[in-house]
Amino acid sequence: MPTHSASGSRRRRGLRLVVAALALLGLASAVSMTQSIFSDRSVAAAREVTVASWNMCGVQQWGCAETGSRAEKKRQLKRLATRARAKVILVQEVCAADLKATRKALGPSWRSSFTAYKWRDDDGRKSTVRCAAAGQGEAGFGILADSALSEVTAVASPQPTVGLQRGILCATVAAHRLRICNAHLSPPGSDTAHPDWDFRDDQLKALVGAASGRRTVYGGDLNVDPPAGGNPSAWVWPAGPYTAHRECDQSSASSRSGRATHSSGHKLDYLFTRLPRSGCEVRDTGASDHRALLIRVRTA
Repeated sequence: MPTHSASGSRRRRGLRLVVAALALLGLASAVSMTQSIFSDRSVAAAREVTVASWNMCGVQQWGCAETGSRAEKKRQLKRLATRARAKVILVQEVCAADLKATRKALGPSWRSSFTAYKWRDDDGRKSTVRCAAAGQGEAGFGILADSALSEVTAVASPQPTVGLQRGILCATVAAHRLRICNAHLSPPGSDTAHPDWDFRDDQLKALVGAASGRRTVYGGDLNVDPPAGGNPSAWVWPAGPYTAHRECDQSSASSRSGRATHSSGHKLDYLFTRLPRSGCEVRDTGASDHRALLIRVRTA
């Protein structure tokens, strides 16, 4: 009967232990590499923020009755956050109660700031504009964000002496280290006492002046076409937009155009920034005469 060598058994056990250790080392390296890949992706995602702008056409009496129901408009506003993953949304022509309801539906971390439109009459008296449906509150514009808003500022700008007064609203979103400015500018003919006056040049200067910082995203419904050749209103554009500040849909340094954001075929909605851009989307919500505009910026 053959005898077994004790030293041979020890060598085989030692070899098996070495093989097992090498296998575990390889597994640990693979796990470490996988974790590193996902960690890098998470960091990259965290360094990008999507900001949206949307004129909801939510004031029914302003020709918006056929653009979608109140419920659908609120649903689409919410989807800009939940599906398009916008962390900050600039909203125009929204009713106060609808903005509040959407903020609550998005969860406790979400915050909003709202400014009502004003109507100035022939005697200089100002009043807010009420939305048509009961309980909707005042008509206005605002900022909706997934975290706290601070340093909220209404930026002074020239407004019609008689007629609807819109405006500019800025706020800081500290969680993303961003300054946000939302503007709704006055289209030509807004001043019923002086229908030939154009306020957009001075309003744009006020907006750009308030949004001069590097970590700023600004825009909204500017009620003007891009300063491309052939646009008779190109003169209202100040220095800064399209040069120091690139627009969401700007394809090159020399470009002064972008996809239409209004059902009329015009581009009226804008988002500008000094930050690097990593994406731009024009989204038809099906619930407004304006399409939503979404810019993705790198914040690192």
